[in-house]
Amino acid sequence: MARSTHDSFDLDHLRRRMARGLMRLLFGRPAEPSGEPLPRRGIHRILVCHISHTLGNALLLTPLIQELEATWPGAEIDIVTRSQVGGLLYGHYARVNQVFQLPSHGFGHPVQWLRGLRGMRKAHYDLAIDVDPQSQTGRLLLLKARATWTLGFSGRKKSGSVTHAVEVPEHVQNKGQRPVYLLRKALGAGTEADYPVPDLRLDEAERARGRRVLDRVLATAPADAAQRKVVGVFANATGTKLLGKDWWNPLLATLEQLRPDCRLVEIVPMTGRSMLDSRYPSYFSTDLRQLGGVLANLDAYLSLDCGIMHLANASRVPTLGIFTITRADEWGPYGPGNHVIAAYDLAPEAVARELAARM
Repeated sequence: MARSTHDSFDLDHLRRRMARGLMRLLFGRPAEPSGEPLPRRGIHRILVCHISHTLGNALLLTPLIQELEATWPGAEIDIVTRSQVGGLLYGHYARVNQVFQLPSHGFGHPVQWLRGLRGMRKAHYDLAIDVDPQSQTGRLLLLKARATWTLGFSGRKKSGSVTHAVEVPEHVQNKGQRPVYLLRKALGAGTEADYPVPDLRLDEAERARGRRVLDRVLATAPADAAQRKVVGVFANATGTKLLGKDWWNPLLATLEQLRPDCRLVEIVPMTGRSMLDSRYPSYFSTDLRQLGGVLANLDAYLSLDCGIMHLANASRVPTLGIFTITRADEWGPYGPGNHVIAAYDLAPEAVARELAARM
């Protein structure tokens, strides 16, 4: 018998409570918010502890990397992460030095875990940052690092002392903005300035190659002369976010009627199979940077909330994220040209009208 969502939630809740209890036993009570700001001088080696292994979360770390580069332009940044593509995503950031890769699922691969931990502990850092407001593993890694200054969120879900603790902000929910808020608050700086937008840091060669590939894809099917814009559609998602053809077909049919100036291109998921019956010109790649290069040459991109939505946002294509299950204030694309479509109670045709108005 399949385990119910309620049972899964209870088990996850129990696991988190046990982890918090163990951390409190080992490392003491949660840290209290700090009164002294972080120093703006003397920080040259920085470690970022980032535990989530999903593509979206990995990309949502890039705003913090940009903020660190702007704050300490002469410093080197190391990242310890469970993302298996962290090196690929952060490799074009000039100040990122090393990416220590931990196994994506817990302690199931102890040799890889110990290798990453050993590499992280070889250096002495001026500043180590735990970016997650909930993860106990992130706090454990920070406490194991050798660092002069340590920074993380405070609260009952986080145990272990840090030199600079910041309360979790209720008014900043977005996963890409919260780590930036954490740093700004610890520095005693204003927190209301525009937040950096996720960025894959594609170079000109990657964009030019993407342009050539997209041109070849479009050449496989005739186009109407009125179709001056190219819009990418990614119809896949995970878990309960996934919606079938009975949802996508009326949405795209309505969108094509409302926006005859737009030509649709399907971005095919990692399965290598079209989700839209191969009705549109399509592009498939298992290489995230090559995929980003193609996305960067679109006039717009639309999908449900998923990792490829964040990749499109980080590739700097105007991104329209459709939210039916997850919280848009946490996961929605932000920045110029990007839009959230709150489709929680909308029919597909109504979603198409919202999309058409923003493209």
